[in-house]
Amino acid sequence: MKKTLTALLATIAFSTHAADFLSSSHNWNDGSSVYGKQKVAYHINYDNAKRQGGALRNAQNHINAVGAENLDLRVIMHGKGLSMLLLPEEAAHTKLPQGNATDKQQAAIENLKKQGVTFKVCANTLKGKKIDIDQLYDAEAASDVVPSGVAELAKLQAKGFSYLRP
Repeated sequence: MKKTLTALLATIAFSTHAADFLSSSHNWNDGSSVYGKQKVAYHINYDNAKRQGGALRNAQNHINAVGAENLDLRVIMHGKGLSMLLLPEEAAHTKLPQGNATDKQQAAIENLKKQGVTFKVCANTLKGKKIDIDQLYDAEAASDVVPSGVAELAKLQAKGFSYLRP
């Protein structure tokens, strides 16, 4: 009987607390109060177009949850990951099997950039895969190319960026 009463009281206490927490007075859209400021590096080194699209959706969901003003999000691409920005008609002129920067992908990338997301491209991969910067969607040599994608990821982690590989 004593155990049953204790369990019942614990359930009531938990239910009351949960109801308060889930009440409509809580602003679920205020990511700054829930998550605070964040620095995140997304690692893309795969060429699956569907998965890359999912990574872009994850980035948008991340912004939606935290707020663009509270998020420093950088997408670091190397190896096959450069296919995310490679224009489809340019793939035959490179050592990558496909270019995934379709109109839909370009729109998603452009939307993320408008919210402050940066996309960084590995110079080693550009050289190794015979890719010219002009074959990539909206990429500039001066601002978007890093010497090494993996070294950039390590540098960002040392600066407190969380690592995600969506």
